[in-house]
Amino acid sequence: MLSKAHPRWGYRFIHQLLCREGWTVNRKRVQRVRRQEGLGVRPVGKRKRRARSSVGYPLQAAYPGHVWSWDFVMDRTTDGRPVKMLTMVDEYTRQCLVIHPARSITSGHVLDTLQGLVQDWGAPAYIRSDNGSEFIAQIIRDWCYTADVQTLYIEPGSPWQNGFIESFHSRLREECLNREVFFSIAETRVVVEDYRRFYNQERPHSSLGYKTPDEFARSLNYHPADIRRISHPN
Repeated sequence: MLSKAHPRWGYRFIHQLLCREGWTVNRKRVQRVRRQEGLGVRPVGKRKRRARSSVGYPLQAAYPGHVWSWDFVMDRTTDGRPVKMLTMVDEYTRQCLVIHPARSITSGHVLDTLQGLVQDWGAPAYIRSDNGSEFIAQIIRDWCYTADVQTLYIEPGSPWQNGFIESFHSRLREECLNREVFFSIAETRVVVEDYRRFYNQERPHSSLGYKTPDEFARSLNYHPADIRRISHPN
């Protein structure tokens, strides 16, 4: 049952999945059945909004490849050893470009991952991140300067300024990490890559009109070469 498979999804998301599978069903009926079966999503406590302004760049992505954001999310394997995952999201299309798990990730690993993404997607105009040592390392700054990629560093201790990647991490944790037991790094890589593909190709996104990120990106009819030209005009 879809509601049991995705316990953190509300009736609107479940209705979209049913429609994708060919069901003809009213959204209100889905809501009513879920209530009768006790399948509602438990509400999350309200978050306190901080009364302070951001000193980061108030830049909003305007097209694919305009702004990428990256960060780390942590987990553990069953032996208690940590797993560190580097993630990257395109802020405009909401596509997750990579989830790279490892026991440790240095600035060199970060650069290797970035270079691989640029080969596949073209270089973004901006990359947004916190001030973690891996992101502010000189080799990252030097590469960005050479590639004409500008860096947007958020204010220390202000994760809300990097909201797109934080939102993705919330979904990743709720829908994948908290539901899986990892025995090894190899297994972790397989599972999170499966989730990344599911997130991009099958999971409807409310802010994209309930399209998946890949569907939304295809609807824009952008080619990586076009993105490069728009992101870095002559």
